[in-house]
Amino acid sequence: MDEAIARVLGGRRVESVGGGTRLELALAGAVTVRVAHEFRYAAPSFAAPEEVEHFFPALTFRPSPGLLALVGRTVGSARITLAGGLELGFAGGGALSVPPHAVLAPWSVLTADGEVCGLPGGDVGWGSSGPEPGGA
Repeated sequence: MDEAIARVLGGRRVESVGGGTRLELALAGAVTVRVAHEFRYAAPSFAAPEEVEHFFPALTFRPSPGLLALVGRTVGSARITLAGGLELGFAGGGALSVPPHAVLAPWSVLTADGEVCGLPGGDVGWGSSGPEPGGA
């Protein structure tokens, strides 16, 4: 699984970062990463080794300056955790971590070829369709 998600996301440039009821990272090549539940973003900081921000999109949020700084950077690493979470590392530092959820689909990656989705309970679904992120 790690190799497949790394091939889909690795090296893609972040074109935009959106907020609201979910995080949307639009990547080069018509690929979108959607996060519909809790996530953490650890950004490199000059004041400390790293600064960690916690987000809860279900409550509606605006991307922080740290998240907005991802525009123009590339995905350096991508992996699906054993528990079904998603972890992204960015060139130049910074990491986004989406834990699995027992009831909701917390994350998805949409491409022209289909979708990869973190499903409720930590399962991962690959295919041309799946539940809307945040749905049961």
